Amino acid sequence: MGGIFGVVSKGNCAIDLYFGVDYHSHLGTKKAGMAIYSENKWERSIHGLENVQFRARFAHAVNRMSVMAPGNVGIGCISDTDAQPILVQSKFGLFAITTVGRINNLTELADELMKDGAQFVNFEDGELNPTEVVAKLINQKKSISEGIRYAQERIDGSMTLMVANSKGIYAARDLLGRTPLVIARKDDGSLCVSFESHAFLNLGYVKVKDLGPGEVVFVSVKGVTEAEPSEEIPAVIPGIEVKKEALKKKRVCSFLWTYYGYPTASYENINVEESRYRCGELLAKADREEGMRPLVDLDSVDGVPDSGLAAAIGYANQSGVHFKRAFIKYTPTWPRSFMPASQKVRDQIAHMKIIPVRELITGKRLLFIDDSIVRGTQLRDAAELLYKNGAKEVHIRPACPPIMYGCKYINFSRSTSDMDLIARRMIVKLEGGVPSEERLKVYLDEKSPEYAAMVEEIRKEMHFTTLRYPTLKMTTEAIGLPECDLCTYCWNGVE
Repeated sequence: MGGIFGVVSKGNCAIDLYFGVDYHSHLGTKKAGMAIYSENKWERSIHGLENVQFRARFAHAVNRMSVMAPGNVGIGCISDTDAQPILVQSKFGLFAITTVGRINNLTELADELMKDGAQFVNFEDGELNPTEVVAKLINQKKSISEGIRYAQERIDGSMTLMVANSKGIYAARDLLGRTPLVIARKDDGSLCVSFESHAFLNLGYVKVKDLGPGEVVFVSVKGVTEAEPSEEIPAVIPGIEVKKEALKKKRVCSFLWTYYGYPTASYENINVEESRYRCGELLAKADREEGMRPLVDLDSVDGVPDSGLAAAIGYANQSGVHFKRAFIKYTPTWPRSFMPASQKVRDQIAHMKIIPVRELITGKRLLFIDDSIVRGTQLRDAAELLYKNGAKEVHIRPACPPIMYGCKYINFSRSTSDMDLIARRMIVKLEGGVPSEERLKVYLDEKSPEYAAMVEEIRKEMHFTTLRYPTLKMTTEAIGLPECDLCTYCWNGVE
């Protein structure tokens, strides 16, 4: 995953860019960068972020950029994959580009480009930089906006991006809207483009519009246009209508609400925190309707920090069982646990940053809500930690259905194989081997005995007292969008 932010202003944009990018720190901790156009040249800074906060790493760079090389156009990125933004010399002149997405046919596209004479210079540990491949695709067409549309059409996966030149920023949302882009404006005429809707609020910007799926715009100090930049760009933002063809199909990533999104963020005008409250409420209602015993005997409802907390509050409010924090996350030093490449290191970090409150655990019947169960390692370890601290019962309610397919659109899961997923491993155990795709579909039916058996195998494997997942209908209801507008591939394999 990753987050991108861009600014165009009449004055120095460095400070706004610095803080705007920083507000995307929850989306990645591997690489980050800023690129600013200043006095006929680009100033760029790229740094690694593993175990280091963005603000600390880039404090010197932003001071240099704001004093020594002030510029009025800039883009930045926090990435969980490659170093960005990159600078590209092209037939359109020198431009900066940053992306969020995933390219499943990366090698094929690169081979095709190299046959046509393209050369690649940006590599990560010997691997192609996906953003450079996107830039080379853009260069195949007669204009940048035409090139962006061409690149998005050629990519198998998803691609949201910004391209910046001396005049402004081209902003393009993924063809199916899997990831968001928002435009906001300041009283002084400055404009920003942001992945996250909360990243600009404390900087004095007010939201103007969400880009629609497949929408490409050009943002400059003169305003926003859907056409190539020209002298006729309106001085006032016209409130551009999304093209009708862009609205025919939408597949917004469900995990923006379930997991990735910061509580203050909104996507499609639906707030993350409120969505998670609704999820918890629906889980509690389902337990009550089915007469689940934990509702009667529970001592507390708890959330696995941080993304499970809001759903736990919603469950507690609906059920009448007190919300408490039996686990406290030690936030001053530990980064997000899923970021390091090594699963062993991620598990160790997850263990180190969660501190149990023994007084709230010993002799208690606890219900915990987590955002999801992917491989199961960390939540199983959390349950074991609860038992070691004297928990009497540990009931688990994930905030989304069983994950059955590894993400192929935004890298939600680092799994290299679907067999890394605990749900798939338990199905293999029950079937005595890898089932056919047709047989696998039986386990997607929440009313089937096979589904019930799979959940029971996960419960036993994880050592939970009880385990209950929400249905897909409950999850989409909590989000508040029609299922047809959401990407639910990881749960049901529907593209």
